[in-house]
Order: sequence, then structure tokens, then C-alpha cells
Amino acid sequence: MADQHNFLYPRSRYRGEVKPENLVFNANLQEFSQKVSYICCLETGGKLTPEESYREIKSLWKQLKKSKKELAIGQGFSNGNQDI
Repeated sequence: MADQHNFLYPRSRYRGEVKPENLVFNANLQEFSQKVSYICCLETGGKLTPEESYREIKSLWKQLKKSKKELAIGQGFSNGNQDI
């Protein structure tokens, strides 16, 4: 069962500054990326409409933004991009 989980939800090694909040956000970001990939494949295969796909991805994006805010990732750092 663990092999199936690793196959369906692969994780890449984290190479940034090792802090608990960075590790958690990285895991959330990888999960977001994997789910978006699945949604795109389902939409391409005709299993989801473009509207459903958009809603699902938008919901996932909001969850990712919320996790970033809760973890205080990037506080005090301005890169000009206010979206995430």
C-alpha cells in the first residue's frame, strides 16, 4: 500500500532553508502541484468540464495561500508578487 501511495503522490526532496514551516509549506506546494496535474489530466480526458477544473484549481489555490499565511512564509520579504 505504501508503494502505491508513493507512486500516486511522489515527493521531491526539499533543498531550501530547513525550518519546520518551510518543510510544511513545501509539502503543501507539492500536493497542490500533484492535484493540479490530476485535474488537468481529467479535464483533458473529458472527465471534468473546464469550469469544474477551474473551480477545483481555484479552491486548491486558496488552500495553498491560506497555508502560506498561517505558516508566515515570506513575511517581511517583498518580491513584487502579491498573489502568493
